[in-house]
Amino acid sequence: MNKFNFKNFLVLGVSILLIACNTNEKKIISEDAIVKESKKANDFFETEYQEDLNRNPEDQTYLGIKTDADKWNDYSDEFASEELQRQKHSLQWLKDSINVDALDSDTKLSYDLYKARLENQIDDYKFRLYTYPVEQMHGMQAEVPAFLINMHQITDIKDAENYIARLNGMKPLFDQLVINLKNRQEAGIMIPKFVFSKVIEDSRNVITGAPFDKSNRNSTLLEDFSSKIVALDIDNDKKQELIDKAIVGLLEGVLPAYTHLISLLEEQEKVATNEDGTWKFPNSEAYFNNALKRTTTTNLTSDEIHQLGLSEVDRIHDEMRVIKNSVGFEGDLQSFFKFMKVDSQFYFEDSDEGRAAYMQEATMIIDSMQTRLDELFITKPKAALTVKAVEPFREKSAGKAFYQDPAPDGSRPGTYYANMYDMASMPSYQMEALAYHEGIPGHHMQLSIAQELTSIPKFRKFGSYTAYIEGWGLYSEFIPKEMGFYADPYSDFGRLSMELWRACRLVVDTGIHTKKWTREEGIKYYTDNTPNAELDAIKMVERHIVMPSQATAYKIGMLKILELREGAKEKLGDKFDIRKFHEVILSNGALPLDVLEDLVNQWVESELNG
Repeated sequence: MNKFNFKNFLVLGVSILLIACNTNEKKIISEDAIVKESKKANDFFETEYQEDLNRNPEDQTYLGIKTDADKWNDYSDEFASEELQRQKHSLQWLKDSINVDALDSDTKLSYDLYKARLENQIDDYKFRLYTYPVEQMHGMQAEVPAFLINMHQITDIKDAENYIARLNGMKPLFDQLVINLKNRQEAGIMIPKFVFSKVIEDSRNVITGAPFDKSNRNSTLLEDFSSKIVALDIDNDKKQELIDKAIVGLLEGVLPAYTHLISLLEEQEKVATNEDGTWKFPNSEAYFNNALKRTTTTNLTSDEIHQLGLSEVDRIHDEMRVIKNSVGFEGDLQSFFKFMKVDSQFYFEDSDEGRAAYMQEATMIIDSMQTRLDELFITKPKAALTVKAVEPFREKSAGKAFYQDPAPDGSRPGTYYANMYDMASMPSYQMEALAYHEGIPGHHMQLSIAQELTSIPKFRKFGSYTAYIEGWGLYSEFIPKEMGFYADPYSDFGRLSMELWRACRLVVDTGIHTKKWTREEGIKYYTDNTPNAELDAIKMVERHIVMPSQATAYKIGMLKILELREGAKEKLGDKFDIRKFHEVILSNGALPLDVLEDLVNQWVESELNG
């Protein structure tokens, strides 16, 4: 039996001719012309990607490239303005220099995606200040040290010197950050009051310990650097010399950077308000509508998303009642939620032993799913996956679980991070769904396969459409149910509780940003409608506040993938193959949902036509 090749059906007939319809006379385009024009476009995409990469040292490090490993990205207004001009120039070149009718199908898709990307970037420039550079989720105050710890590997002396250079470079980096925060304040984009204490605490944590004080405990960055240096195969005198240089960098680069930042934050905190939604921004309606469009890659309005969320919450509640009754629980759904929140059988011990047990079981869940992947997928990732606890310096403010993609060169595995800070927020009945979402068959599957594709330009291999990526993650929580996983009804309830959580996001995110819900109203909606711990609700509402629209992507993306799958099954009947369907979904990198729908429809037609 021939192996299914998704690319073959996309190029049906294109290698023979294309018909240009911009004149009354049909024009035949030769195969050689198609090859030549497609190569011209793909060469442009590669050049653009490399130029972007050359201007972003941090992206290089993420990809395992060490060219500019002694530098940080440029976050200045001047750089942003330069980027805008580059984008405008690139868009004009694309329009003027490529004959779209002479592109093969896959390159035409790349052309459309890149053109839309440039147009969006140019259009979004007016909203460039509508972000919070420091916040409790992914603020620079925590992301910069996390980057050094997790991304900056030290395998030789040059790597160590680059790390030291980055320590020294944190002062000018944070000088830019301070300017950016002041510019946002002047533009009316002020961080909500509750965020300041979290960001200031994160910042102080970084400059606590040796060499910043007289304690006998190393600071987070000194401990990281020292442990990496100790592992090097060099003489002890050289190791000490490097550590001494790092200490100078910590005192002369890191300390003034964070001191300056904390000083500004303390001043801004005095004038910050408790207004949480983007409705407080200038031109707020246009901004949030644009954010929803970018996040969901749909034209759904805030009200439509809000109502969809309410409907999904009702549906999932009904499914939960079935499980509640099946386990013999007497009482209403709210009582069952309370039981799931407080009964000790569902929680690991809040101790080192309990945390170790959680991590061990999470690893076992992923290992078990790994053995079943052939049932679902044709292409599987080569990159390894590891399970890791969130680092102590950021665990208090970080989310409960997240994924870090691997380095394309294999030097860093994909990582599923589980947050062990509050064990009451990590119930055992949600373990399966979390592991499937963040690990396999979720983010690790999708992101690693995308990175390993050889037939698409790099901008697509490393591209990001939140609704697609997070939609796949949430869909991946559902797939194991069909394979016989979630055998324990409480674990299946955990799956539903995770889906319910994402449905509530549709309600609360839009509630905060367009209906002027307060932080407290958002928290109450979660605690009233889900079995999750109150800390989960607090963190999620605070995430909505600092990342407007982002959390709406999960449910919107999942619903679209399920819709496409059910549509394909209905049309294909016995010809439907879940492995082929997943190949279509995963073999082009991240995509807008409307483009994904087009590809699935093309595949269905090709299957129907044999």
